[in-house]
Amino acid sequence: MLNLLSSRSLSKNLKIKIYRIIILHLVLYGCETWSLTLREERRLRVFENNVLRRILGPKRDEITGEWRKLNNEELNVLYSSPSIVRVKKSIRMRWAGYVARMGEGRGVYRVLVGKPGERDHWGDPGVDGRIILRYLQEVGYWGIDRIELAQDTGRWRALVNAALNLRVP
Repeated sequence: MLNLLSSRSLSKNLKIKIYRIIILHLVLYGCETWSLTLREERRLRVFENNVLRRILGPKRDEITGEWRKLNNEELNVLYSSPSIVRVKKSIRMRWAGYVARMGEGRGVYRVLVGKPGERDHWGDPGVDGRIILRYLQEVGYWGIDRIELAQDTGRWRALVNAALNLRVP
């Protein structure tokens, strides 16, 4: 795939479509249940920036005339789509809304609404509703019951789209 992304025979737009449609979905497969640390989120951003640098290629400096790699700010300007971390968060929020609408009888629902500080029998405290609450706070929803909010699919979909379109790194 690396040779394809650095090929001069394909346009940059086509290479970005290949990244968004194929590579991004492969990398984020199953991300609904991931509990990422800040270090792991940073690694995802580094991966994305490396792929974008390969796609967009070097840039010629206007003053010196030398070729140089694009810095992260230039990549963010040229790649107008949401970052990989934002896509992951929106996928997770969409999944949480689906789980919240399942009902109380399902095991995954009990994990989502579990009390903070409780651990399941596997000892993993990360796959619960606290992360979804943090995402809702990023979008600007404070103190709202996420389970009731998820019952309105149109409103929940608007929240997921808002989380996806935030331009925060």
